[in-house]
Amino acid sequence: MTELSSPAAVLEIGTAAPWVRKWSSSWVRGPFWDGFWMLSALWLAPIILWLSHGYSNPETSPLDLLYFGLTALFWIGHRLSSTYLAYCTEAYRPLLRAQPVRFVVIPLLVTVGCFALFLPADTALPWTREERLIGLAILDYACVTYHFAAQHFGALSLYRSRAERGWCVQTRRLDRFFALTVGGVLVFVADILAGAVAYQDQWIDRWLFPAWIVSAQNGIRGGAILVLLIATAVMLFAEARAPHWSLPRVLYIVGLAVMVGIALRPRSLFLFLVIWTSQHWILATGLASQTPSAELTPGRGVVRDVLHKLNVRPWAVVLFLMLLSLALLPLFEVEANQETGTYYGDRIFGAIATQLRTSSWAPALIALGFATGFIHYLLDRSVYRMSDPQVRAAARGLVGNAPRFAEGK
Repeated sequence: MTELSSPAAVLEIGTAAPWVRKWSSSWVRGPFWDGFWMLSALWLAPIILWLSHGYSNPETSPLDLLYFGLTALFWIGHRLSSTYLAYCTEAYRPLLRAQPVRFVVIPLLVTVGCFALFLPADTALPWTREERLIGLAILDYACVTYHFAAQHFGALSLYRSRAERGWCVQTRRLDRFFALTVGGVLVFVADILAGAVAYQDQWIDRWLFPAWIVSAQNGIRGGAILVLLIATAVMLFAEARAPHWSLPRVLYIVGLAVMVGIALRPRSLFLFLVIWTSQHWILATGLASQTPSAELTPGRGVVRDVLHKLNVRPWAVVLFLMLLSLALLPLFEVEANQETGTYYGDRIFGAIATQLRTSSWAPALIALGFATGFIHYLLDRSVYRMSDPQVRAAARGLVGNAPRFAEGK
């Protein structure tokens, strides 16, 4: 998610849905809604630590059951949420006509490129299909690492604007530094130490002297924790000195620090995987449910009218995305779990999910998985690109009561 920014202005929301608050607030929708959707790290962390307590292998603990449920209900729904906003809401329909390259042409080219790269047989291209898979997986890992960090920056920017500090360039720079350093660089370091980087032996271990990393990992981990503590302290100190300090920003900063702290603990890879991905999915789903809630009634069309009735009800959008996530789980696991071998779809769909991975459709499903992932990264930036006045108008359900936004890209 890209940063939320625009010229300072008060946006009128007289046509907003009843649940869109009509007064300035430091919260997106309210303490309880934000507490669940925006600040989920704060309640996920104690649950995760509790469920895994006493187990030498957290993957065999009750935590695995929680992650199974969260994966089934939020993973694919979150991935398709920005696609849904772009193509299935009245709010973003004007953008499809005004910006066809960003919203139509580039996603189409990405889809065609993924299928063209992966469908040909081993001898059809200079690289085998396995080599192409590894290359796309490494590229996807780099994109998703930045994507997660950018979402944290976007959340901090949204709360910054609601605290009437969207104009503050210094705070914006601090937010970007904190999100990219803590939510990006330190997470990358933690992944290297845990051996969790996508196909790490194919690139990281060849470049960074793996023997040295193993021997110095305690020092690296300690240094990373020190950077985390300093960066978090600087953010909290800056927030305390701000003329309009924001409780939601403080809570989000603490939540992000807690997640990365778990990542930097020895032998806590699965715990970090659960909280890091779950927080991202839940936040994306919550934002997607709120964004089109103030859209205008469509002029004509039965399908458009049905979608509009769903879009103006955030709970209905959440339910739809959860059902979509559940139904598509076995299709997308064909691509996503090439390394880990953990397939939650088997628990729900049984032999159907297993047969998909060995069927002649597998190459097409892998290409589909990569394509939807890359499109998700691109469209997330497009649908939340609040420096664009048209995007701000489309996202009134999300930003309608935010008084100011920072200038920026």
